[in-house]
Amino acid sequence: MKQIKTWLNESTYTSPLSPGCKMCSDGSKLVILITGLCPSNCYYCPLSKEKLGKDRIFADEWELTDESDTEKIIMEAEYIDATGAGITGGDPLIVWQRTKKYITLLKERFGPNFHIHLYTSGLKNNNYIENLVSSGLDEIRFHPMPNQWNKMDSSPILNSVNNAIDTGVDVAIEIPSIPKMEKQIISLVKWGDKKAIKWINLNELEFSETNAEAINKKDFTVKDDISAAIKGSQDTAYNVINLASNVDLNIGVHYCSSSFKDGIQLKRRIIRRAKNIAKKPDIITKDGTLIKGVIYTNKKTITYLANLLLKDYKIKNYEIYINKEKNRIEINPELLEKIAQNLKKIGLKCYIIEEYPTADRLEVERTPI
Repeated sequence: MKQIKTWLNESTYTSPLSPGCKMCSDGSKLVILITGLCPSNCYYCPLSKEKLGKDRIFADEWELTDESDTEKIIMEAEYIDATGAGITGGDPLIVWQRTKKYITLLKERFGPNFHIHLYTSGLKNNNYIENLVSSGLDEIRFHPMPNQWNKMDSSPILNSVNNAIDTGVDVAIEIPSIPKMEKQIISLVKWGDKKAIKWINLNELEFSETNAEAINKKDFTVKDDISAAIKGSQDTAYNVINLASNVDLNIGVHYCSSSFKDGIQLKRRIIRRAKNIAKKPDIITKDGTLIKGVIYTNKKTITYLANLLLKDYKIKNYEIYINKEKNRIEINPELLEKIAQNLKKIGLKCYIIEEYPTADRLEVERTPI
């Protein structure tokens, strides 16, 4: 009987656990959405409208202009002190040459210990898996459709799985934990064990803007008022892990909760990025967001105003940042509160802003002062 290990934020697993999952728990996995194109049509796909079915590329929240815009990939990896990357989609095998290019790029820049895994439906271009492995791919995670879980020997992705196993790469299966499908998932786990697949990851099923209508037709509901996770998904995953732990299996089974992705993986990645990109005047919160004092002006007067602040209020150079992209001056929020009334008298708008340190700089809150 295998020991079930309780992990972070309701996640559990039986050994072995993917090195990629361990890096995710540290927030040190760079996520590359290499395309939104995919040959599958999974009703539960959570990809956003901006990405679903579109050939766009993102390094975390940072969009690349095209596939040659590789500098952003390297910069984003450095901003989060990445120890590895997960290449996702869509399906990376659809653009396998691009995928190979990025694997090679990351391995050459960060070395052989930089762990790279990718997700695929395995439906197309499986004959190029060996090319990706030879470029440095460490792990490949297959995503079989639910109607295949209990009949994988006749699955259309069987050849893809066999090709991957033959290369010696770590082979895994990753699927959503669909409520009341314990029998099918256990069948998949046992099949994977016989094939010497290393581990199977069960993700908590969630509502998104693109899958909500399809999921509603399945009569699924949210598990509580503060989550997009689906009621029964976690229970199914726990049941599967309990059943698997009582069988003599070598394969590891890992349940990844919705709260793990948001409260651990994303939060820790954001904190890592904040520490590397925060300006001197910024305050980093415990969640990794940035608090800024902001004075809005225009392109013509922004440099003049900055010099005025340095002179009249004896602000040091490192305490001020000129953000020409957003036509604003950023200073320590506590300092801004002391001088805001004087600045408002000359028609300037002052705010305390909280925003994410991510490339999209999503604003959380804005308070006028």
